[in-house]
Amino acid sequence: MIDLRPVLYVVGLLLAAVAAAMLLPLAVDAVDGNPDWQVFAVAAALTGFVGVSITLTCHSGRPFDMDIRQAFLLTTLAWVAMACFAALPFMFIARGLDYADAFFEAISGLTTTGSTVLEKLESLPRGVLLWRSLLQWIGGVGIVVMAIIILPFLRVGGMQLFRTESSDRSEKVAPRPGEFVGYIAITYLVISSLCALAYWLAGMSGFDAVNHAMTTIATGGYSTHDASMGHFREPSIHWIGTLFMLAGALPFTTYIRTVQGRDMPIWRDSQVRAYVFILAGVIVATGLWIWRAFQMPFEAAMRHAAFNIVSVATTTGYATTDYQLWGAPVVGLFFILLFVGGCTGSTAGGIKMFRFQILWSMTRIYLALLLRPHRIVVLRYQGRRVPDDVPYSVLAFLVAYAGTVGVLTLGLTASGLDLVTALTGAAQAVSNVGPGLGAVIGPAGNFASLSDTAKWLLSFGMLLGRLELFTVLVLLQRSFWRW
Repeated sequence: MIDLRPVLYVVGLLLAAVAAAMLLPLAVDAVDGNPDWQVFAVAAALTGFVGVSITLTCHSGRPFDMDIRQAFLLTTLAWVAMACFAALPFMFIARGLDYADAFFEAISGLTTTGSTVLEKLESLPRGVLLWRSLLQWIGGVGIVVMAIIILPFLRVGGMQLFRTESSDRSEKVAPRPGEFVGYIAITYLVISSLCALAYWLAGMSGFDAVNHAMTTIATGGYSTHDASMGHFREPSIHWIGTLFMLAGALPFTTYIRTVQGRDMPIWRDSQVRAYVFILAGVIVATGLWIWRAFQMPFEAAMRHAAFNIVSVATTTGYATTDYQLWGAPVVGLFFILLFVGGCTGSTAGGIKMFRFQILWSMTRIYLALLLRPHRIVVLRYQGRRVPDDVPYSVLAFLVAYAGTVGVLTLGLTASGLDLVTALTGAAQAVSNVGPGLGAVIGPAGNFASLSDTAKWLLSFGMLLGRLELFTVLVLLQRSFWRW
């Protein structure tokens, strides 16, 4: 039987932290004289009471270690519990949502997906807008910590490869997990502050700059305006957004090593090189296409192509324009980009670049063995031999990824959605992108008109994608609870 006390103890601490975070939008609404500050006061009190009660009940006063089953359970339960309570302010506001919509908005924020059911954002209280951005910012740093510390330990989807890379003490960024989390938090805060400063200098208001900085670095995509980044006409804002979305999709360990003076490792990382090279090629090709096909000024064509391609590829979900109007080839390209994601150890979702690299290497080896069956070829990644279980983990992840998108698509079509909306909705949810394609959930639409059934399915898809599928799916095995 699983000992739930350590799991619930940590969950209680996280809920207490969520309650503390609610004090920030409370303060903003109180300063603005908006009565919705009471909404955050009630939500914070309830969340804090539950969190502290669980913590005190499960506190044993002794240090504890978690086994692998407890780690799997904690990872899933923590995200679900935080989303359940983070949804409360969305229910209590003047234009309150029902719980299905409120949970959808909260889980979309914490998983940095960016799908939204809220409309007329400019008319919402500033506290609510800040709460949405805070959810994505908190979720973003949580995702980085989970990807670097927890998932390699759980050996999910090939992530054990990065545990192997750090097995030598001399290669570790920090010798202890607590110290490492501190490095990540400081790096995350510094990059977010630089982004906010850049947005403000480029012409955003201070409030917009802070909100968009949080959701840019978190590659989340929540905006304070219905038109997303298309609300801002200054080209410099679009270029800044492009740069910092890309920054959020790169491995945070490389930033730490760079600051530590380890020979500019950010450029030595094969993920970074491959990712930047592929994005640059796609941006140039798309920019030239819309420049020639739609007679758009060259700078504008390249800027819109760069911003929107980076936004989708990094799973941020911002938009400066409705890129569905750029023609069928571009729409097809954006559908493919829904699956790409960023680098491991970043805030981005998606399949992740290292898995594509492993798959490409496996394909090359297979082709070589077709010609020389007795040849011995060693699979390597960044100059190191890949452990034998990693290729199987990667293939299993890709199969599960495709299967999850397929099952969700069937469920969404059964709920009444057309095939394009259902397929791209499922793909964006599992990839944590935000917008899909089509008139309903495309870059110019949102998810408000979907049925509650569709919203619950998409919420589950967001959770699955954010936790790398197997972290959740393993809980559905009967043997997990018997062992």
